[in-house]
Amino acid sequence: MGSLFSPKMPPLPPVQPLPETPEVSDEEKARIASEQAAMERKRKGRRSTILTGPLGVEEEATVQKKTLLGE
Repeated sequence: MGSLFSPKMPPLPPVQPLPETPEVSDEEKARIASEQAAMERKRKGRRSTILTGPLGVEEEATVQKKTLLGE
């Protein structure tokens, strides 16, 4: 009985072709390349400040208990 009352599905619209890529001048390509290089330099600069790896801190911990003498 479900097929008696279910609405019919409309046909799918035709697929449109992809738009053509615009032509980029040599100056524009050079500007884009310099911007991407600057972004890579900035990303590397921040990456060097991270002191942990994917498994956590990789160095040995310097754990000392304080004594009554102050060390």
